[in-house]
This record gives sequence, C-alpha cells and structure tokens, in this order.
Amino acid sequence: MAKGHVMVLPMPCQGHVTPLMELSHRLVDHGFQVTFVNTEVDHALVLAALPEGDAAAEALRGIHLEYIPDGLADDEDRKDLNKLIDAYSRHMPGYLEALVREIEAAGRPKVKWLVGDVNMGWSFVVAKKLGIRVASFWPASAACLAIMLKIPKLIDDGVLNDKGWPEREETLQLAPGMPPLHTSLLSWNNSGAPEGQHIIFDLVCRNNKLNDLAEIVVCNSFQEAEAGAFKLFPNILPIGPLFADSKFQKPVGNFLREDQRCLKWLDARPDGSVVYVAFGSMAIFDPRQFQELAEGLELTGRPFLWVVRPDFTAGLSKEWLDDFRQRVAGAGMIVSWCSQQQVLAHRAVACFVSHCGWNSTLEASRNGVPVLCWPYFCDQFLDRSYITDVWRTGLAVSPGEDGVVAKEEVRSKVEKIISDPGFRKRAGWLKDAASECVGDGGSSYNNFTRFVDLLSE
Repeated sequence: MAKGHVMVLPMPCQGHVTPLMELSHRLVDHGFQVTFVNTEVDHALVLAALPEGDAAAEALRGIHLEYIPDGLADDEDRKDLNKLIDAYSRHMPGYLEALVREIEAAGRPKVKWLVGDVNMGWSFVVAKKLGIRVASFWPASAACLAIMLKIPKLIDDGVLNDKGWPEREETLQLAPGMPPLHTSLLSWNNSGAPEGQHIIFDLVCRNNKLNDLAEIVVCNSFQEAEAGAFKLFPNILPIGPLFADSKFQKPVGNFLREDQRCLKWLDARPDGSVVYVAFGSMAIFDPRQFQELAEGLELTGRPFLWVVRPDFTAGLSKEWLDDFRQRVAGAGMIVSWCSQQQVLAHRAVACFVSHCGWNSTLEASRNGVPVLCWPYFCDQFLDRSYITDVWRTGLAVSPGEDGVVAKEEVRSKVEKIISDPGFRKRAGWLKDAASECVGDGGSSYNNFTRFVDLLSE
C-alpha cells in the first residue's frame, strides 16, 4: 500500500537533481509514490542518459518523471545562473500549478507533499495554495544555509550592505567548528556576472522567508561533518550522506551518460594509485588552464582518471589534445562523465582533484578520499574551507599572479596529499563517522525516520 504521493522539485542544475533523485529512491523504498519534476531541457538530458529500454523503467521503479518549461528559449545559456533564476522564478510557478492540476485530472493520487529545493522557494507558495504540505530540502552544506539565514544579522553588524556586498574585507566564522570564509567569497557574490548579482541575492533573501512555509527542513549532510552549523540551527536536520545503491545501478538523474569503461580500467590499477579529476557540471576552463592541468597530471607520473565534459573547454587546439592523449595513453584515461560514487568507492583511487561542489565533497568524505581543492564558484569556496581548515582532509591549489594554476603546482600538491598519511587517516575518520550516521540508530538514520513519519501523516 503506497504511503502517499510526494512531488519532488530540484533547482534545475545537475548538483541539485542528483541528491533529490537519491532521496527519491529512498522514499520509494519506504513505500511512497514519487513524481520528480525537472525542467523540460533537463528532463530530455536525464532521459537521454538513462540505460536503454526496459532497464530504465526498472531502475526508476516508483519514480515518475515529469517536466515543465523553465521560461528560457531553447538556445539560451542555462549555465548563466542569473538568467536561469530570473526566468524560472517568473515562469515556473504557473507551470507547476498546471502540472499538479493535470495530475489530479488524470485520476492519479492527489499530491500530499512537496519536497522542494530551498532554492525553489516560490514552489512552496504554489503548494500551499493547492493544499499541499511542504518539506524543504537543502542540497548544499548546512554552513552555506546558515550564512544565508544570518544575512540580516550580517547587515546589522555592518559586515554586508543591504545589497549583499561586503562592507569590510575580513574572514567570517559564524560559530566555533564552522568553516572560516573570507567576505569576498560569499556564495551569492560568486555565482555569475556581478551585474546580475542582485538576482541571486534577492532570491536568497526571498527563500529565507519562504522556507518558513516548510514543516521540516532536511539537508544532505551529517552531524559530525558540520557539528557547528547544526548547533547554530538545530531545526536543520541532516539526513545524509545520501547515495544511490550502486549494487542496483539506480539512476541519479545524470545529464550525461556514464562511461562504464573507467571502472574496468580502475580494476586493473594498484590500490591507492590513481588520481581522480572531476570538476562537476558547471565549471569551465580556458585552454591555457586546461593545458596546465593536463601537463601537471602528466608530471605526477601517476595513473589518472579525468572527467572532461564536452563543454568543459572551448577553443582547445585539437592537435595539442591528440598529442597529449597519445603521450598519456597508457597512464591516463579521459571520459566525458562517470559514476562518481563508484569511482570514489574504488580501492584504486588515491586522491580526488575536485571543484568542491557539495555532492563531490560529501562523496569524497563518505569514501575516505583526500581532496585537492580547486573551487570554481558559488558555495565551493566554503566547501574548500571545510576540507582544508576544518576536517583537514586535503589541500587547495594556489593560482599564480596571472590567476592560472601552474602544472608544477598541480604536481606538487598531488604529491603532498598522497605522500602524507595524515590526510588519508583524517579522511578515514570522516568516512567512519558518515557510516555511523546513516547506520541503524545513527543521527541521520533517526532524522530520516522522523522525516518519513511526517510524510506518512
């Protein structure tokens, strides 16, 4: 007997779709019927990346995929967050309401709950209007949400002006045990072109208020990883780290198809020998930086697995790339996407060169893998601070005066991380803590049970 119909709505970005798909699989396991709503563009990407034929339906069991338009034209750049947020905030509420009415008109069970991404706070208003109860899900670190919720106080204290820009150059630490962050690196000021900053800052301030419409706030984190943040905001309940059971290959809503060959390639490598390199779904490198990274990996003399999305670098010389691929053919493998959960869980992986998106940061923690941090934008600078300052499970790259991270810097930092057993040891402690939290009677396990009980009402 199904417990009820839950609608799940992520912000339309890969890093938000993934944890909410992982959560959706868990809800199906607990007897809920789930309708997962992507934007039209993301829906098409997710479908194209699914396994062929019946395998897809089998893997999705119990998750019904739906979509609505995001309000942008087909050819507009959806990596421009200012543009994306501006469009979806205005256009999607009407489309979401129409979808809910359509579902009911089609005779499907009434949607009882919306599990909505905090970044889609407008959907909480739509849900309330339609008599649907609201649970909010925060996909990034609890520290990131804590800083956002403290914006009024930061303005009162003169740290920020009322437009969200810093009034003072200083390092913020909201509470003991929380990651220190320089005021120049606040997420809403580092998410896109400065002239569009007001769009993101307004969204954050609006969502802080709209979050009050939710009956419960859960996040993809765990108690030991962010004890300081949870002490500051005890009403934010960690239910993570969320992960899809890799035994059953449950799809997590990837926008690109996974290259499974890399797992066999890893099988043939010695334990703790491979440098895994991946920068998530949004980061873009210019050709010069791409070449420095590539040659830095070559200089390590270690096997490496590198995820290079088709849109990762524009204008790279094909001749140079072909030559590089030939030189590293035996040692390096380049793929366009992979199952990161399976790669990080693999015994062959020694360290992870990462943009420090929260999903990647958590997946590294859950698998006890040390990290070389190379943040790109948004909340990734805060996640770097967790890794380098709080947990001490990795180091960060330092760009030169020209803003480029040199090949020698890549080589030396990878060496430092792999040759110092302290990083692996501390990462191992975090792995054990994560495992305890999601195990029977652990804090995330208990919070998740509380969440399921509420949704079952």
